[in-house]
Amino acid sequence: MAYFVPKHLLSFALSVSVLLLLPVAFSVGPEEAEPISYHGGPLISGMLKVGIVWYGPIPRSQRKAILSFFRSLNTVTPTADNIPQVATWWNMVESYQAYAKPGAAGSSRITVKVVNEAFVPDYDYGKVLIRDFIKGLIPTATAGIPDTLAVIVASKGVTVQDMCAGSCAQHGLIDNQTYVAVGDPEDECPECAWPFVASSEKEGEVMLPPSGDAGADAMVKLLAGGLAGAVTNPLGDGFYTTARGNHFFEATSMCPDVFASVEIPVDPVSGGAYNVVGDKGTKFLLPAIWDPKTSSCWTPL
Repeated sequence: MAYFVPKHLLSFALSVSVLLLLPVAFSVGPEEAEPISYHGGPLISGMLKVGIVWYGPIPRSQRKAILSFFRSLNTVTPTADNIPQVATWWNMVESYQAYAKPGAAGSSRITVKVVNEAFVPDYDYGKVLIRDFIKGLIPTATAGIPDTLAVIVASKGVTVQDMCAGSCAQHGLIDNQTYVAVGDPEDECPECAWPFVASSEKEGEVMLPPSGDAGADAMVKLLAGGLAGAVTNPLGDGFYTTARGNHFFEATSMCPDVFASVEIPVDPVSGGAYNVVGDKGTKFLLPAIWDPKTSSCWTPL
């Protein structure tokens, strides 16, 4: 994992040794915020190594969906109906590099590779993952591999700090180590699982998940948002905006509950809704992203 750092901030990059928590979504709406802007800090670029902790008894179907998502970020599998690729969605995340470096010719590719998986099936830290417990899981995720993004994926029944209390997923920095943490929101926070789960907080129809597992596809959606935030705002001084002083919006939380600008396709066999395809034709419904070029929300479809 490399960091693109503006020249005047080179001495600052990776010298931060504080606990930084960046929720991915807030109850105050992005319509109250100014457009996302660049605040001068580093972005992740180059090779992005990922280490995963599966916390709790994560079903195989959920692990399969999440690992397929990671593989799909750098995989192009053309389809007869020209449905956009997961890699197309990832290209939008990569594009932020060009807007952090005025005059740049374009964006560098960010190659994602899962380098470690660890299993903690017995809830070693209990069923409420506060920041101190996330800190304890980070070395298990990275296995000591340098420059690795720690990803903590918690099973159903586990509350990740702030889930349903202002955020659906989180990323941040603990003792100079970047991380992303998500949980299965089906029961704990149905508004975070929408549109695969009905929620009194959301409007619009409930859709069938493309994998057949609502928890799996909800976690992929949340993980996509956390990963985009970790890349475009890893240290809290990259791309973001605020509303009412302390409400924080990043690449995907600026565009909540948006998946397409046209009718969302439905798989003719499973009935699952999707907006991108990935590795081996796997279908996903990924969130919209703020486009730094047009200063508006972008969707693959």
